[in-house]
Amino acid sequence: MVRKETGKNIGSRGAGRGEWRGQKERGEEVFDPGMRPPFSIGEIRAAIPSHCWVKSPWRSVSYVLRDAATVAGLAAAAAYLDSGVVWPLYWFAQGTMFWAIFVLGHDCGHGSFSDSKTVNSVVGHLLHSFILVPYHGWRISHRTHHQNHGHVENDESWHPLTEKMYRRLESSTWKLRFTFPFPMFAFPIYLLYRSPGKTGSHFSPYSDLFAPHERVAVATSTLCWTAMALLLAGTMWVLGPVTMINLYWIPYFIFVTWLDLVTYLHHHGHEQKLPWYRGKEWSYLRGALTTVDRDYGWINDIHHDIGTHVIHHLFPQIPHYNLREATEAARPVLGKYYREPKKSGPLPFHLLRIFASSLQKDHFVSDTGDVVYYQTDPGIRSTREKKAGEAKSC
Repeated sequence: MVRKETGKNIGSRGAGRGEWRGQKERGEEVFDPGMRPPFSIGEIRAAIPSHCWVKSPWRSVSYVLRDAATVAGLAAAAAYLDSGVVWPLYWFAQGTMFWAIFVLGHDCGHGSFSDSKTVNSVVGHLLHSFILVPYHGWRISHRTHHQNHGHVENDESWHPLTEKMYRRLESSTWKLRFTFPFPMFAFPIYLLYRSPGKTGSHFSPYSDLFAPHERVAVATSTLCWTAMALLLAGTMWVLGPVTMINLYWIPYFIFVTWLDLVTYLHHHGHEQKLPWYRGKEWSYLRGALTTVDRDYGWINDIHHDIGTHVIHHLFPQIPHYNLREATEAARPVLGKYYREPKKSGPLPFHLLRIFASSLQKDHFVSDTGDVVYYQTDPGIRSTREKKAGEAKSC
C-alpha cells in the first residue's frame, strides 16, 4: 500500500516519518501501518477453515492433564533430589509451566476452552487460583483489553501513557514501568491497582472494572484466591518456608516474569513503529492489527502457542491448538499488516534484548491526535535522575 497523507488530526504520526522517508530514499514501497486496511474482518474470517473454530473440550482437558502432571512431576523430582544444581533448573521449568497453566485458564476466560460456560468457569478457577490469579476479575479486565486493543485511553493493559501523564508519574510508578527489569514483575501490582491512570482492583467486586451484575462472580473468584493463599500458608507451616520458596514462590515469580514479558511484547517493541488510535480512527480491526506475533522457540508448544497473537486478538474464540493453521490461512489477506516474527533459538533470549530496548525508546504518545505513535523522551537520563531524586526525598 502506498501511503497517502490525509491531513486529518494525526497527532504524532510524524514520529514514524523518518522510517517511511528512509524507505522512499531506498526506492522501497512506502507502507504506513496506520492506514485503514484494504480488507474487512469478514474477509479474514472467510479465509480461515471452518474446523479451526471447533472447540474440543476433551483435547483442551488433555492439555490441562499434561500440564498438571508435569507440574507435579517437576515438584516431586526437585524435592527428592534437593540439589543446588537441580533447584535453578526446576525454578525455570516450573515457572514456565505455571505460565502454561495461566494460558489454559486464559483460554477458559475467552470461551475457547469449550462451549460450556460451566466447564470454562470451573477449570478456569482451578487453574488460575493455583497461580494466585482471581479468575473472573482478570477475565473481565482481559475482555476489556480485547474489546479496546490499540486504543490509547480505553485499552486495559500495557496501553501507552500520554506525554502529560508520563511527566506526572510518581517516581516509584515510573521506575516500575520504564526501568529494566522491574516491568517484568508488575503483574501482582496490576492485579491490585491496575495500570497508571486507571483505578480499581481485580479483587474488589465494587471496582471500576466491573458492572453490578458481575460482582458475585468477582467475589467468588476472590474467595477462591483467598482459599489458595490460605492453603499455601498452611503448606508453608508444614513444610517450612525454605521448601515452599523453592517449590512454589520462586517459580511463581518466574511465571510473573513470563506473563509481563509476553504480554508487553505482543503490543510493543516491533522494529517498525506501530500505531495507537483514538476517537473515530479506532476500530476493532485496526486495533487488532497493532498486535505482534512472537516466536519462543522450544517454549511455543509448552505455553500453547500464545505467541500466535494476531489471530488470537482478531478471533479469541479460536482454540489455541488451531491458531497456527488459522494464521497461515489468513496471511494472504493480511498482507503487510502481518509482521513475520523473528525466528528464535531454542530459548527466546533475543526477546529480552527487544524488551529492554523498547523500554528505552517507547515512552509516551502525544496528548492529542487520533493516530499516534510512541515517542522517546529525549532527556531520559535526566528524567531517571529526577525520579530517583524524588524517590529519595520521599
